[in-house]
Amino acid sequence: MLSAKVLYAIASVTVVSLVSLVGIITISVNEQRLRSVLFVLVSLAVGAMFGDAFIHLLPESFQKSADTLMPSMSVLAGILGFFILEKFLRWRHQHTLESNNRIHPLGYLNLIADGVHNLIDGMMIGASYLISLPLGIATTLAVVFHEIPQEIGDFGILLHAGFTKKRALFFNFMSAIFAMLGTTIALLVGSSLESFSSVMLPFTAGGFIYIAGSDLLPELQKELEPAKSTVQLLAMAGGIGLMLILRLVG
Repeated sequence: MLSAKVLYAIASVTVVSLVSLVGIITISVNEQRLRSVLFVLVSLAVGAMFGDAFIHLLPESFQKSADTLMPSMSVLAGILGFFILEKFLRWRHQHTLESNNRIHPLGYLNLIADGVHNLIDGMMIGASYLISLPLGIATTLAVVFHEIPQEIGDFGILLHAGFTKKRALFFNFMSAIFAMLGTTIALLVGSSLESFSSVMLPFTAGGFIYIAGSDLLPELQKELEPAKSTVQLLAMAGGIGLMLILRLVG
């Protein structure tokens, strides 16, 4: 019976990884036109990141831990960790400008944060299938619906950071396949998974809070036109709303 669960888990995490290619729908869109609506995708990503952190990851973290101090410290570790990482990437970026490197460090930060998040998603899927097939399928569906708005926003962030559409698709997919690694870990580690995920969930939340708050929000504040600012706000609210809906129906 374990082999059937393994096959279901592998199939499920493959579907989840393919969701990262949702940005392919933009390939046929004119580059200039795509750039003109990029601020909407970034706004959606801000809402989805904040919503994911405060509606999904943090409540789950505190529920898993009997000691509220540990998840709080993990969130702070995530914020400080991504601050240090961005410092390093900015230093490297400054010293490689002469080699025509025009990718903003934000893009790499988002890939790392999303990779960790996908790793945890994969772990959750694998752990669910170890309990039962129906639970595994339900968890997979929840992750898929959760990832669609997240991946659209991530694709927008990568474009905003300077990636071409094809490179954004490729690297977004590379980040997504960390879910496969997470499922493999869950299937191999089994019962010892709980302690690891209880630390990684709030750490990922801290990373999302840092990226959305320190890198993306300041970019959105540069837009002063009332109409576009209103669209930004609606897109942010939409991202948060999607996360809330997924929580309520999950």
